[in-house]
Amino acid sequence: MSAHSGVEAGAGAGAWAGAGAGLVVDGASVAYRRDEPIVRDANFAVGRGEVVALLGPSGCGKSTLLRAIAGLEPLSSGTVRWAGEDLAGVPPHKREFGLVFQDGQLFSHRSVSENIAYGLRVKRWARAQRDARVEELLALVGLPGFGSRAVTELSGGQRQRVALARALAPSPRLLLLDEPLSALDRELRERLALDLASLLRETGTTAILVTHDEGEAATIADRVLRMREGRVAE
Repeated sequence: MSAHSGVEAGAGAGAWAGAGAGLVVDGASVAYRRDEPIVRDANFAVGRGEVVALLGPSGCGKSTLLRAIAGLEPLSSGTVRWAGEDLAGVPPHKREFGLVFQDGQLFSHRSVSENIAYGLRVKRWARAQRDARVEELLALVGLPGFGSRAVTELSGGQRQRVALARALAPSPRLLLLDEPLSALDRELRERLALDLASLLRETGTTAILVTHDEGEAATIADRVLRMREGRVAE
């Protein structure tokens, strides 16, 4: 387990008012219709460098909460803050959060290197810096020499490694992982869970992992929050 003590679910934002706070979710609710909340009054915090898992069955609201943190779903009440800043008016692409989904969502018409470099091109990194960063990430995710390959030639596990590299390339403030290994077979999933845990620690990445797998949560996360029927509990 991490040295981060975190904050107990339900404690509210006040418990993490210090300068070291990373993400604070305070009273967050999401409802597609007013009478049907998907996420109900979620309260938790993630310290810088901490990896937290949101664990729960399908339909409990964990992916919806992750999307709300990313800015992809509006909150019906509550706040999401980073380092004390309310992100309500900050669009997803300006939150500096990385996203990795179950299917990776790679650009099929681009090479491995072009996929990884995408966020760096958007940020207008110089070509030499981009190339160096891509090579660094390929080595980190265990795919050295794969840069020129088409992503359509990769296995499922390799594609998810590329998706991780792409998300990590711009050094996001927070990495959001939505069931990133669930489409893989059990043996590969267990192996990649160990690799992902090592990668997140090696890079000092602050992350939230959404999963329904107890073993995966225990392997990857410093702390596990359980979700049931839209509510979060430690």
